[in-house]
Amino acid sequence: MILSDADILRRLEEGDLVVEPVDDPDIQIQPASIDLRLGKEFLEFQRTNISCIHPNSEQEVEEYVDETVVEDGDEFILHPGDFVLGTTHERVEIPDDLIAHVEGRSSLGRLAIVVHATAGLCDPGYKGQITLELSNLGTAPVALSPGMRISQLTFTELKSPADRPYGAERGSKYQDQSGPQASKIQGDREFGGDQ
Repeated sequence: MILSDADILRRLEEGDLVVEPVDDPDIQIQPASIDLRLGKEFLEFQRTNISCIHPNSEQEVEEYVDETVVEDGDEFILHPGDFVLGTTHERVEIPDDLIAHVEGRSSLGRLAIVVHATAGLCDPGYKGQITLELSNLGTAPVALSPGMRISQLTFTELKSPADRPYGAERGSKYQDQSGPQASKIQGDREFGGDQ
């Protein structure tokens, strides 16, 4: 079952679902979703002469990204073909009986802005800000302003709560993240890690 606006409001008021801050519920809470705003921090991939990034390399992907923090009143210009990691302004806590889906807003989609490449899911138990995988698929640069509504979350109720929710007990790599996080794929079991 997908949560409606009334369900979302009830769960927020009860405190088991956390999305904070929600400064304007009348604008942010939609009929079956909640709009999330763009944060100020971005990770931009450097143009580099390396042949490729190897996910199993000990050299971390973070070495190939630069952090940009946009000051109040300024904009981040996303150029055609660019891919950057951004973050939501809001921090979320997803209870064990819900799964959250990160979606783009149609108004930005009509400007060719995509908010996630593949990571459109927040598992039960996830806590933290959400890293956005921002791309400009269009032919013109687009100005993104921190604080603008950039994405939306929809919530699906699970048939039963997750037995092993996302979190420290599972060794989850991105739990409690703040700001955009580069890939930590080298920690996956198939690459010799423990996750």
